Amino acid sequence: MTQASTTAPIDPISLDIIQNALVNARNEMDSVLKRISLSPVIREQNDAFPMICNQRGQMVVGQFGSYIPGVVEQYMDDIHEGDIFVWNDPYACKGSISHNNDWCVMMPIFHQGVLVGYSSMFGHMIDVGGKVPGSMPFDARSIWEEGLRIPPIKIYDKGKLNDAVLAIMLNNSRTPHSNRSDLMALIAGCKVAAKRVSELCDRFGRDTYLGACDLLLARTHAAMKALIEKYIPHTPVSFTDYVDDDGRGNGPFRMTLSIYRRGDKAVFDWTGTADQAEGPINFMIHEGLCKLFFGIYMIMAFDPEMLFNEGFYDLFEIVLPEGSLLNPRFPAPLGNRLNTHTRFFDCQAGALGQQAPHLSMAAGYGTSPHFIFSGHDGENRYFQLMELLFGGVPGRPRGDGLDGHAWWPLFSATPIEYIENYYPVVVESYRPIRDSGGAGLHKGGAGIEKIYHLLEAGEVSIHDDRETVPPWGINGGLYGGTSSKWLHRAGAAAPERIPSKIDNLKVQPGDRILFRTAGSGGWGDPLDRAPALVARDVADDITSREKALRDYGVTLGEDGSADIAATEALRARMRQSRGAPAPFSFGFEPAQAAE
Repeated sequence: MTQASTTAPIDPISLDIIQNALVNARNEMDSVLKRISLSPVIREQNDAFPMICNQRGQMVVGQFGSYIPGVVEQYMDDIHEGDIFVWNDPYACKGSISHNNDWCVMMPIFHQGVLVGYSSMFGHMIDVGGKVPGSMPFDARSIWEEGLRIPPIKIYDKGKLNDAVLAIMLNNSRTPHSNRSDLMALIAGCKVAAKRVSELCDRFGRDTYLGACDLLLARTHAAMKALIEKYIPHTPVSFTDYVDDDGRGNGPFRMTLSIYRRGDKAVFDWTGTADQAEGPINFMIHEGLCKLFFGIYMIMAFDPEMLFNEGFYDLFEIVLPEGSLLNPRFPAPLGNRLNTHTRFFDCQAGALGQQAPHLSMAAGYGTSPHFIFSGHDGENRYFQLMELLFGGVPGRPRGDGLDGHAWWPLFSATPIEYIENYYPVVVESYRPIRDSGGAGLHKGGAGIEKIYHLLEAGEVSIHDDRETVPPWGINGGLYGGTSSKWLHRAGAAAPERIPSKIDNLKVQPGDRILFRTAGSGGWGDPLDRAPALVARDVADDITSREKALRDYGVTLGEDGSADIAATEALRARMRQSRGAPAPFSFGFEPAQAAE
């Protein structure tokens, strides 16, 4: 395998053209994927992540990175034009993907016989075997219960499909047709990226293209170095948040992050985080992937115009204690690791917010809620609906949080028309939850309530969190609402509460599932929020009159408008009684947490 050198000079205009061409190619990967895939999680909700890398496996554009070198080193010189690799085992790829449902595809890119890069993409398969539909058992005690594990292997060898490997992968899934389509969509996305890179090499010359990739990495490196000098202190700042439980009755689980600067490097230290869980909330994270998560947060919080790539890798140092929730030992279960993964971002916000309160944000819904409904319809055809739900995105310096929105910017809700057309379900209601957004100068986004009316008998699985530990508020903002789940049996007078993590819940035609996600924390003192905005929130049924009075100190007249004089008087009394607002509002007593 011959790798290209990178010695050619490049002018600024060509550099910008190549950068934007790569960004467009990365977006085209998504477009191709959506046109070919079948599962709603990928086709409708965009649960897939592309990237384009240089010849050393460094991500130049994309959403995730870090894992190419770890796979390449397993094959060394046995990488050829036409090869395409696939894998899903987190332990066999050092945590580059973090549970078995994510199938990852990697394709080396050659130009005139010389390796110039890699394209890669992974996406969530709705079923990869295991003991429950959806392959994410809430009570798993080892990864052996979570479906088929595939180490990095060639699905195409010099352009020839390995039918035996594909047959094994599909034979172990309850949804083989969907999985085949989604896998081929991932491969097609990688192929279109390879074509676009080859075209750039033809247009500008191979050495110029590779030199541009190096300059794009260097540009990000310089920009991140400036952010570190400005926002990362020499004195450590620490923050602790909690995951409710692991599905097996254990928890809450502590996640502690300390951030500080050592020379030019930012150190992110998870020492103090709880030991790995018995249940499947462990997050097996690659050190490089951890760097990317910190990097994207800093980019979005402090410099959104910066190109997201791996150029800043050597500026970050990561400490992941072995045997902890974030670095579990094999064969710890990993299926529901997103309960931990998304709390990862809340810890970043809490720690970095202490250094730059004016740029901080509160905690969000902090998980990735799943609803899975499976069974056989009246014609004995198997169905398996899987949907990701969203919650409150927190209040932030620029304004209110978003209601019922995803943490991942490109994710979207499954259209109700799609669900009702392809599955025996009617969605009776889909609305924000009143009072679930924490009060603040900028209020937290609301959680959502979705009511599924089930038309066939079957089984339901639910995975969620933030039922016990609320999303905290910051800079005087108050904590947001927690999640809850309810089953309303056909003919029953009232619904019954069900756990936030459950599998094999038997349901009958006419039953309803009420799925309520968590809200998010508020930002800033709620007594500073404009009374007219509070009145608008009440009129929109996002805030109740009681909350407007209790948390915002806003008195409303019979017509719904704010009584300014009464409001100012009430707020003056509330400020005197309360004193200075607290930097954080948790709504949870840390002493309740397990060590």
